[in-house]
Amino acid sequence: MISMNGITKVYQTGQVTFAALRGITLEVADNEFIAVVGPSGSGKSTLMNLMGCLDTPTEGSYRLAGEEVETLSPNQLAEIRNRRVGFVFQAFNLLPYATTFENVELPLIFAGARGRDRRRRVTDLLCRVGLAEKMGNKPTELSGGEMQRVAIARALANSPKLILADEPTGNLDTKSGGEIIKIFEDLWHDGHTIIVITHDMNIAGRCQRIVRLKDGLIDNGNGVPKRAESQVMS
Repeated sequence: MISMNGITKVYQTGQVTFAALRGITLEVADNEFIAVVGPSGSGKSTLMNLMGCLDTPTEGSYRLAGEEVETLSPNQLAEIRNRRVGFVFQAFNLLPYATTFENVELPLIFAGARGRDRRRRVTDLLCRVGLAEKMGNKPTELSGGEMQRVAIARALANSPKLILADEPTGNLDTKSGGEIIKIFEDLWHDGHTIIVITHDMNIAGRCQRIVRLKDGLIDNGNGVPKRAESQVMS
């Protein structure tokens, strides 16, 4: 699913240069469930932005499902994001004045799906995440856990194989967070590839594999960053 080789990402602000990633090599197989952990500033969000084609690397090679990402145009990157990747964020990123149904329907509208197909797909997804009775509610009428369920349903709208979740339980209580991770586990068992950024090691421990970042490199687990190693859960 994902093949990264020697990935660096450098940001320039005026005279200041900052290397967020400093030579990441990482392979993610189809239908893996991975947690990415590390301290603030370690490069977790930058790595996820690159994986999701929201940004491109400064150096290195990135292949997503066999396609060389850094050679693609902005329109081609947008197409990949729309059909291959689903995003779930800590802040939910729902449209505040749209209903639950309308929030989930939006990616399908952008994809050009027909009205009847959109209605059937949105209904199926909201039933799947346990919100069949909340289709007409707006985000302000939902709990945090319910809003994240809407965000997951929206991420699944165009049937992507890859789901990227950036601190998806960060704004939730323990019970709601556990319910969200259970949904990700079910999606993994259904064949999706799931990558979760989290600071919660209880959440990370429910994933197949943990990738630890430190100072823009993958950490081998003993405090010495290495460029091409991730820690497999025993």
